[in-house]
This record gives sequence, C-alpha cells and structure tokens, in this order.
Amino acid sequence: MTTKNVTDDSFAEDVLQAGKAVIVDFWADWCGPCQKVSPVLDQIAVEYADKVQVVKVNIDENPAVAASLGITSIPAIYLFKDGEHKASVIGARPKQFIEKEFADYLR
Repeated sequence: MTTKNVTDDSFAEDVLQAGKAVIVDFWADWCGPCQKVSPVLDQIAVEYADKVQVVKVNIDENPAVAASLGITSIPAIYLFKDGEHKASVIGARPKQFIEKEFADYLR
C-alpha cells in the first residue's frame, strides 16, 4: 500500500466518502519539512493499511481544499473519518508523535 495523490476534484470521493479513516498530507514541493515527513507517512500507510488510507494533496496544484479547510501552515496532516475532520498534526513530527495523535484510528 502506498500513498495516493488526491486533487481538489477527487477530495470528496477519496477522503470524505472513504470507507475507512483517511490521513491527508497537505504539502508542497518547496516545503522542506514536508519532504522530511513524507517517508514517515509512507511507513504509516504500509503499517496501518488495514485501518487507514494515506493520501497527499499538493496545495500548490490543488488550493481549493486547503483554502476551504483554512490550512495556513504545512505540512498539515489531517485525519478524516466518516467525512469529518477528527484530528490534526501540524509540522514535521516523528512517527511516534503522529501515531499517538491518531491512535484512536490506528487500532
């Protein structure tokens, strides 16, 4: 299981209507911290594939969703379940921190 790229057009279907929890990585090519957290999210995507799906939204290419959610700082890692935003991690954080913040959805 790898991460999937999601666009403004596919966000509702891929995230809000997903059958399980979805971790969304809002990122940009020019963002150094985004590059650091990307491998961590790739690991989480593999380790917790049965519990969550991990997707990525490039905010430069897909600004509408980020704007609608009020995202002003990246990386912004949001967890959605049943169409609702349930938890967030802002900034490049270690894997253990992300797992702790999203623990209720990774069990």
